[in-house]
Amino acid sequence: MHELISSNKRRTVMLMVVFVLLLVLVGMAVGVLVGNGTVGTVIALVIAGAMAFGSYWKADKIALAVSRAEPADPAVYPRLHNLVEGLCIAGGLPKPGVYVIHDPAPNAFATGRNPQHAAIAVTTGLLDTMNRVELEGVVAHELSHIRNYDILVSTMAVTMVGAVALLTDITIRLMWWNGGRVSREGDRDNGSNPLAFVGLALLVLAPLLARLMQAAVSRSRESLADASACQMTRYPPGLISALEKLRDDVTVTHSASMATAHLWIEQPLSGVGDAGRLARFHSLFNTHPPIEERIARLKEI
Repeated sequence: MHELISSNKRRTVMLMVVFVLLLVLVGMAVGVLVGNGTVGTVIALVIAGAMAFGSYWKADKIALAVSRAEPADPAVYPRLHNLVEGLCIAGGLPKPGVYVIHDPAPNAFATGRNPQHAAIAVTTGLLDTMNRVELEGVVAHELSHIRNYDILVSTMAVTMVGAVALLTDITIRLMWWNGGRVSREGDRDNGSNPLAFVGLALLVLAPLLARLMQAAVSRSRESLADASACQMTRYPPGLISALEKLRDDVTVTHSASMATAHLWIEQPLSGVGDAGRLARFHSLFNTHPPIEERIARLKEI
């Protein structure tokens, strides 16, 4: 378990470097298309640095705000607070902030930069659907993400993916409104520059690459969090039963977005399990491993 946690930390650093490099490449593409690659690269470096710094300190607040999470009043949600406190004692963790999201779909996520600055959020649908041992399994899963230091890279990915999408979207819209021409020295058309085609292709592909990295951030960590949760509760059937209920529920989590999809315990958006000729392609963008695989692994414990 400790070896896997250390491996996760190494992958976290690598993924953050790749995210920053992708932002720089997008900036270079923007620079080529507007006529000054050096300025574009410098701007991208500044934006990447600002996003990385802001992600480290504020991404958890952004994720909670985007999901419309509210602090859970201990007087209104005593069972939830009791479970969190008990599991934190068992796992040797400081108690994170506890939040509730008013959404009928059963789901939950953890966010933050480290165990001392973390939060978990559960939907009202989860509280209504799960019994005590099932809810304990879900909460233990989210606390495992905190203990395993998964939350830092997952939370930073929210703003990194958003930054790539925002830069590419703004640039493509500017090019559209400008009729495909951008002001350059002598008002020359960018079409004469072969690098412009490369830049445009990168702008189109960058959001897809960011989504693939976002999926990689989550999929490799869910199975470890499942196993860690069972270690914390000492009762695998609780989490297994919770995952079975999540599998059978078809409600879309309206509080989720494409940027935060990888944070949740279960794939929160519609379109999961798409069949047909493109099923394999669709699976590349799934932020979670198939829930049946997760259940099967837990039954082997």
